Amino acid sequence: MSAFLDSCQDARRETIAPGTEMLTEGERSEKLYVLLEGRVAVFRGNMEVAEVSQRGAVLGEMSALLDCPHTASVRTVTEAECFVIDDAPAFLKSHPQAAFALARMLAERLNTATGYLADVKRQYESHGSHLNMVGDVLETLIHQQEDDFLLGSDRAPDPHP
Repeated sequence: MSAFLDSCQDARRETIAPGTEMLTEGERSEKLYVLLEGRVAVFRGNMEVAEVSQRGAVLGEMSALLDCPHTASVRTVTEAECFVIDDAPAFLKSHPQAAFALARMLAERLNTATGYLADVKRQYESHGSHLNMVGDVLETLIHQQEDDFLLGSDRAPDPHP
């Protein structure tokens, strides 16, 4: 993520106190945070899904790219030093190297998730249980090429019936 970090050198730096909610699931902010130091927790609903401490980690990118409310909440676990980009869409449009670095990072995440789901499908495809739906998830991840993104979750009906 050094290409992304290099692009952020003119961004505002902020020190954020422990326990501060930086991004709130379901709300819009158009902000990107780039973690320089510290640790944050990512929540979907009340469930913690990740802790992040990697220098250069980008937070808020899905909301910015999909033009939708934040899909998760992010809260500081320790004091965190971040670059803060207040208008993420404008920043990404005006910094193509940063946008490309972000696209690579997201492609790596998708590749990891798809590989994991393929392994789960292979292990459980003969069980005849709800885990058979992993194939449907994989199919959607690989072939979904819609112009308009529709947000869905385990708390809402599938937007792609």
